[in-house]
Amino acid sequence: MKKLLTLAIAAMASMTAYAQNPIIKHIFTADPSPIVYKDTLFLYTGHDTASVTATNYKMPDWHVFSTTDMKNWKDHGTLLSPHTFSWATGDAYAAQCIERNGKFYWFVSTFHKKDSISNGGAAIGVAVSDRPTGPFKDAIGKALIINEMTTDKKHSWDDIDPTVMIDDDGQAYMYWGNLSCRWVKLKSNMIELDGPINYISPKNFIEGPWVYKRKGWYYLVYASAGTKPEMIEYCMSKSPTGPWEYKGIIQENVPNSFTTHPGIIDYKGKSYFFYHNGSLPTGGSYRRSVCVDYMYYNEDGTIQKIIQTTEGVQPVK
Repeated sequence: MKKLLTLAIAAMASMTAYAQNPIIKHIFTADPSPIVYKDTLFLYTGHDTASVTATNYKMPDWHVFSTTDMKNWKDHGTLLSPHTFSWATGDAYAAQCIERNGKFYWFVSTFHKKDSISNGGAAIGVAVSDRPTGPFKDAIGKALIINEMTTDKKHSWDDIDPTVMIDDDGQAYMYWGNLSCRWVKLKSNMIELDGPINYISPKNFIEGPWVYKRKGWYYLVYASAGTKPEMIEYCMSKSPTGPWEYKGIIQENVPNSFTTHPGIIDYKGKSYFFYHNGSLPTGGSYRRSVCVDYMYYNEDGTIQKIIQTTEGVQPVK
């Protein structure tokens, strides 16, 4: 009996060791944004601090984690918050950091103070640093996008969740929105708009776009409004400006959270899909946790369904 008990404990320990997801367990994290720089994968996340009984978000800041093996994650701490921006107030919504010419531009969504510039509402700002782990500062001293610049939707939180892509020709694009997907070209300095704001209508789009290019295809991946809780759906195009062809659902509902958010990256020969759920103890829709699973493509470039696991992904060298 003692031998059987020892074997059972060992088996449980082994299962626990392979239960990688969620990958960050000591704090609640959300809205993952991965980049690769000099052989290291950096993961930028939101930070949920709402109480167990809360019925709304409380997201005071953004964090950065890094790994070189997809198993061990270093916490670099709180590196940015809405307090970094003199014009900002409110929570730290989804954000994405991107590198260009040795500088790191962190595009964030938060809310604007009521002042002579804006009557309030969601806004997008840009922080900049010489290193992926900061220190970061407000790059322009004002918001890049304010609520008054987009008028197709009347709710005040429609300018959220920026995603930025730099094309092979050096042209940068930013996409964002809630209930309406917007895109605009950015100048090479990454802190100025380079043309008008454009509007597109991906099927079932609600929020959380992630745009990237891979093997000649452009992908627009987003949280969908087809059901509640959210799922992840996507479109493909041969141009960053469209037309976009709807391709379907790639991630079903996640455990214990009515939101999900994609972050997609290729690293050391594998494709990875980051997302969040509410599966940590005391977790939930306002106490979310980032996970990662493998992502696979078909020969024609379409994406296979994401298989959500508790095991996560295997270590890499």
